[in-house]
Amino acid sequence: MRCPFCNELDTRVIDSRDASEGDQIRRRRECTDCKERFTTYETAELSYPKIVKSDGRREIFIEEKLRSGLTRALEKRPVEMDAVEVSIEKIKRQLRKTGEREIDSQKVGDWVMDQLRELDQVAYVRFASVYRSFEDVRAFLDEIERLEDELPSEVKKERGKSKPC
Repeated sequence: MRCPFCNELDTRVIDSRDASEGDQIRRRRECTDCKERFTTYETAELSYPKIVKSDGRREIFIEEKLRSGLTRALEKRPVEMDAVEVSIEKIKRQLRKTGEREIDSQKVGDWVMDQLRELDQVAYVRFASVYRSFEDVRAFLDEIERLEDELPSEVKKERGKSKPC
């Protein structure tokens, strides 16, 4: 790396450590010529696949669109913003992990639904109603019944006790 003070090409690393929760490496460097010290930060250059929409259009991945969709579904629901950010990071990780140059928007939508199912079932049904284009009340009921079938047995037992006769 070139020295920012004297432009010498030869510098040496004198210390390295993680920075920014492990997403960066902080390196302390020293110029071999002028002996000045400076800090650099190394970050992996990550590229996301293009999102292929249902009509065939291709768009770059925009994190803000993902965040907007999740927060819209979670509006007025008791979910911490930290939990939403964790879900966004999980989806971004899945996107990178595919290793593909393009990915169907439907796949991303499925990942969003998986995260919403974990965060809040009401938000999940809200999102699903738009995402799956529910046509009538029966489609809503079918999705709610499917959600109830997925509940752990302890929760089902507890709900059965609290129902009025």
